[in-house]
Amino acid sequence: MNEQFTIKENSWLAKIAAKKLNTSAVAMVLGSTIHLYNISKAAFLQNEKWVKHELCHIRQYKQQGMVIFIIKYLWESMRKGYYNNRFEVEARAAENE
Repeated sequence: MNEQFTIKENSWLAKIAAKKLNTSAVAMVLGSTIHLYNISKAAFLQNEKWVKHELCHIRQYKQQGMVIFIIKYLWESMRKGYYNNRFEVEARAAENE
């Protein structure tokens, strides 16, 4: 866990994502910031798999660049859906590393 990141609690962006994903709690990444909704920073950091998942997204942003990553992520989601999006598949695999 040597990624540099910040955490923003009660993020309005994460709130929108929670509604879109039809879930109560969300962590989402934008650049190197993890946006949380309906979960505290302390509770999020206790969940090792969830943290690894979001850190993978931070690495993806760094590899692709912010604008390119967002475009590719949205394109993947439109083509394959959220769950089968290759960036989500990679992040789920990272949960167990």
